[in-house]
Amino acid sequence: MTPDTAHSARDASGRRWPVIDGIAFARASRPELAAEALARLDAGDRDGALVLLLADQDDWWRGPVADPQALRALVAGRAGLTLREAMAHLSWGPVGDYFAHRWSDPTFLAGLALMEAHWTAPRTAFELACGIGQYLRALTQRGVAATGADVVFAKLWVARHWVAPEAELVCLDAAMQPWPIGEGRRFDLVACHDAFYFLEPKGPILDRLRRMAGDEGWLAIGHVHNRDWPNLSAGAALTAEELASLFPDAIAYDDAELTRAALDRRAPVSAPPAALRGAEAFSVVAGPGAIEAQPVTGALALPPEGAFLRRNPLYADGRIAWPSERYEREYGPRATYPARTTCPEHAVATAETAEWAMRRELLDLPERW
Repeated sequence: MTPDTAHSARDASGRRWPVIDGIAFARASRPELAAEALARLDAGDRDGALVLLLADQDDWWRGPVADPQALRALVAGRAGLTLREAMAHLSWGPVGDYFAHRWSDPTFLAGLALMEAHWTAPRTAFELACGIGQYLRALTQRGVAATGADVVFAKLWVARHWVAPEAELVCLDAAMQPWPIGEGRRFDLVACHDAFYFLEPKGPILDRLRRMAGDEGWLAIGHVHNRDWPNLSAGAALTAEELASLFPDAIAYDDAELTRAALDRRAPVSAPPAALRGAEAFSVVAGPGAIEAQPVTGALALPPEGAFLRRNPLYADGRIAWPSERYEREYGPRATYPARTTCPEHAVATAETAEWAMRRELLDLPERW
């Protein structure tokens, strides 16, 4: 993408796309929306363009359409709102619960463990379907130049203002080729967490991710739902056999094994895809730069030393208060934080607080969580 004006950029074909807060809306399946937003930007109506883009959702969305008045209030009051208030304005419902509590989600810890176990001190990273940027935040905290892409502009906008302000962000359709990211651009680490099962067509998308990793990078594909398991989420999940076909070079894991490895401070134990037929979800490392698993000691799975930690907000009077029955059903059985906690309300990330932090009793939440 090449800057065209202060509020637009052109892709390799010369097509012009709107840009707001440094985020290019290059979603090829929404040409009319892009054109209308661009027209408003050209006319000086930045807030009007932003409200249009914030209302857009992915094709799996079955929730309510965001109220335009609530979106205008979000745009006007952004500087004073918390992350949770912003997501309420966006009418994200259960998805908002998922993002608000992602930091203590056992699958999030599994993704950190996956990357840490195979860590090669990457200088650059790309994450497809990055959501509101929790993994981007963890990477940029370690000095990695991180780029995130998602199909929903609003998620990227939330990432920019509440979660991962330093990341490079672009809105795109993974199914549409070519992507508005330089074909010759390469990354040391290429990731996709808790989203690959949504993506179609998987083969061409994976080929694109492999090209981005090049001859020296590696792929971390976390929490891919198993179609043979009764999942709670929508999507196009994979069987173990399909996983093996897509990733013949895989170092594959039961996703739950990664969470356990982080808690035990050990290297995760991989398994051939055929042995994972009973797993709820798979995780995979692949690519020429992939190394054998090392022990998970907390270099990525724990907050950076000196970070300000807060008690997991799911605790009320020392007990877990789930945000919804669905959330408890999906995440409760694998929760790493005990039913009761005696950890402090606030703490600093040190060796002494590491066990609380690894169990997710203490969390490194964004300042305006």
